[in-house]
Amino acid sequence: MRYIAPISAFAIVGLLGGVWFATQGSQANDQFAQCRASQVAGGAGAIGGPFELVNAQGETVTDKDVITEPSIVYFGYTFCPDVCPIDAARNAVAVDVLAENNISVTPVFISVDPKRDTPEVVGDFAANLHERMIGLTGSPEQVKAASQAYRTYYKAQDGDDAYYLVDHSTFSYLVLPEHGFVEFFRRETSVDQMVETVSCFAQNA
Repeated sequence: MRYIAPISAFAIVGLLGGVWFATQGSQANDQFAQCRASQVAGGAGAIGGPFELVNAQGETVTDKDVITEPSIVYFGYTFCPDVCPIDAARNAVAVDVLAENNISVTPVFISVDPKRDTPEVVGDFAANLHERMIGLTGSPEQVKAASQAYRTYYKAQDGDDAYYLVDHSTFSYLVLPEHGFVEFFRRETSVDQMVETVSCFAQNA
């Protein structure tokens, strides 16, 4: 791991904004039925959607600008020393393995700490983890809207302006440009499992 931040984080895993996940079998009329290992209450359409954020160059971008190929999207923050770097590093490794199999996937890191995570900070964090990782931040309102679209949870704990923790959910999301959100990965999902699942979705898209 090439990036270690100065403080620890407490990550929430489980319920995301009232949307729960469970094991799923195949479903009729679903082109990705053989790929799915999970089910979202309300259907996959309950997760994801348009967003407007700011990239490492300070440019305002939308989901259409960012999700141009299969993408693995993660919500975290750069001052997190354990959960976020470990999860994002796993996603980066999966992207490299998929590239070896001729499947191009973009890793995306969206900050839930816009107060400290400036475009430059989140850009450096993303670049240290993977040369193709896109780091995104934005105004508090932009970040909140993106988080709500993906049903993620985050809450800054009390502390001074420089030192505080952010509680947050820790799922990674597989998003396809023509289909939107299609699958999520928990923290315990291995690189091999991610590669197998992403490959299935990419080949059936």
